[in-house]
Amino acid sequence: MNYVVVDLEMNPVSRDYREVRRTLRDEVIEFGAVRLDASFAQESTFQCYVRPQYGPIRKQITALTGITQEKVDGGEIFEKQFQAFVDWVGAAPTKIYSWSMSDIKQLRSECRKKLPAFDLAWLDSRWVDLQQAFDDRLGLHNSLALKHALGAMDRNFEGTQHTALDDAINTSAILVLMQDDAKFRKTMQPVLDILQPKEDLTSSIGDLCPELAALSKEL
Repeated sequence: MNYVVVDLEMNPVSRDYREVRRTLRDEVIEFGAVRLDASFAQESTFQCYVRPQYGPIRKQITALTGITQEKVDGGEIFEKQFQAFVDWVGAAPTKIYSWSMSDIKQLRSECRKKLPAFDLAWLDSRWVDLQQAFDDRLGLHNSLALKHALGAMDRNFEGTQHTALDDAINTSAILVLMQDDAKFRKTMQPVLDILQPKEDLTSSIGDLCPELAALSKEL
């Protein structure tokens, strides 16, 4: 069994394409993924830009991701880049992980629009919501953002946030940690302690990880 962790960056469909926006709100503009072998050791990476077909890169997307129009102009359209991703995943039994289900929902929508012949069962049979698995393991009722999950692990984000490959690599670190239950519980014990009713949740989370303090009222 292989394990792939994937992250996507997206750009909104232009309002000039009103008919398209009824079924497709965004387009993938970058794929980033890391493949782990059966021992959860990093084996390979995949990264590519995707040229959007329904409008230019918005300024706020460039500000968030660093992806410019010039970068995507050098890439292929979704149909080719998605097939390149499928080919890279390969024929070996593979589970595909993402942080939340937003990425698979995007791929489903975009495949229906641009690759209607593609069998979506290929995605559905492989995909795992790692964010949900992480939250369930900790007994959280509200989902943590990737950077907050890393902060709870006392791990700094490596690379640049909202860069697809860096996001995928950092997410894979969480997947690797979750394979050793004893190590996972030891690493996450401060968070587990916070979840005990006797604790002052707000102050405890603030002491553990300042970025989590803003979320404490929702937990």
